Amino acid sequence: MANTIVVGTQWGDEGKAKIIDYLTRSADIIVRFQGGANAGHTVIAEGKKFVFHMVPSGIITPDKVCIVGNGVVFDAQQFLREVNELRAMGVTVDGRLFVSDLAHLVLPFHRLEDAAAESCKKDMYKIGTTGRGIGPAYTDKVARTGIRVGDLLDWDLFTGKFNRSFSTKRTLITTAYDVRFDLNAAAILDEFSRIRTALLPFVIDTAERLFEAIRAKKQLLFEGAQGTFLDIDHGTYPFVTSSNTIAGAACTGSGIGPLSIDHVVGIVKAYTTRVGNGPFPTELTDATGETLRSVGHEFGATTGRPRRCGWFDSVMVRKAVQINGLTRFALTKIDVMNHLDEIRICTHYEIDGKKVDQFPSGHSLLEKAKPVYETMEGWKADIAGCTRYADLPAKTIAYIERLRNLCYNMPLLVVSTGPDRKQTIEVEPL
Repeated sequence: MANTIVVGTQWGDEGKAKIIDYLTRSADIIVRFQGGANAGHTVIAEGKKFVFHMVPSGIITPDKVCIVGNGVVFDAQQFLREVNELRAMGVTVDGRLFVSDLAHLVLPFHRLEDAAAESCKKDMYKIGTTGRGIGPAYTDKVARTGIRVGDLLDWDLFTGKFNRSFSTKRTLITTAYDVRFDLNAAAILDEFSRIRTALLPFVIDTAERLFEAIRAKKQLLFEGAQGTFLDIDHGTYPFVTSSNTIAGAACTGSGIGPLSIDHVVGIVKAYTTRVGNGPFPTELTDATGETLRSVGHEFGATTGRPRRCGWFDSVMVRKAVQINGLTRFALTKIDVMNHLDEIRICTHYEIDGKKVDQFPSGHSLLEKAKPVYETMEGWKADIAGCTRYADLPAKTIAYIERLRNLCYNMPLLVVSTGPDRKQTIEVEPL
């Protein structure tokens, strides 16, 4: 397998973790390059369910190296919880799992600031943040006041930076947001003193490690979090996350050059979902949307919140192809639609009476977008047992090929027919 980036093509929750897990078999190193503990990546393998927020999904495959890159805002408490859970399940992490010394830390005051800022917004302006402190941590990074994982190497340096930030955050939260600040600096430092002992064996210069791996012709797999339309620049701003979620972020978020990348795989859910607020042209608020949510288990792995569900939107996925430079699709959750009599596909929008084929950049235009649909017959069959593409019902293949046709005839890497890693049909390998 060539060096490959995996990204979501919609609003996240496309099933990236399963595809990462599937591709891990041919990779040597798996790299998480952006986001934080607001991501929830679920893998089901050999009857066991793993949910990761900080550790790369490839860790459950033996002998693979996993790296948390510098582009991640790092929740040390969550990371160590996952490490302990993996150890309890018999998964070896020592010598296989590493964290960039340049990753910025998410600290307790970031979570408090996140909740305070969201609570002060009127309902129409609420982003729907997970409250994990991701936005405030990225804000501090850009403001050049952040605290990095590597700062823990020098305890005096860390405590000095922490105390300055703690004082600043206390003033901000109590004054600007008028929210009670009940954190205790001494207690947090005491906890991080213990965290430091457990964490430092994982901390290295990951960019150097990846450079040497590329020189040695190792195969790298880059794991994105969230989805294309949650990107801080290219997403449905302001209802987005605080990082760049598109493929280009893999280079800056891990410290490698762009010429080291060979393929970009876009994970495409066979329908569309969204968590939190923001425009959603194909959203279904009827019984069909509720059925997709129920059958597809569309509840956030991080927050447990129900996801909004809607028909497949080819306008947004075409845009995802453009800005990610996709070379393959990986189609997921098509089995959720097994029971439907008919299935609709959004082919374009209508805005102010005009046909629109390109995804609008402006939030106000997207809010006015009316989806234009074509309807296909459902296949009304259980596809879980299909092991080859040709084994799928003819109507399933017709639906898949129509999605591809609407999205630049993108080559199809795999079709997922169920949540387990075995329920995967490989179509056009990398």
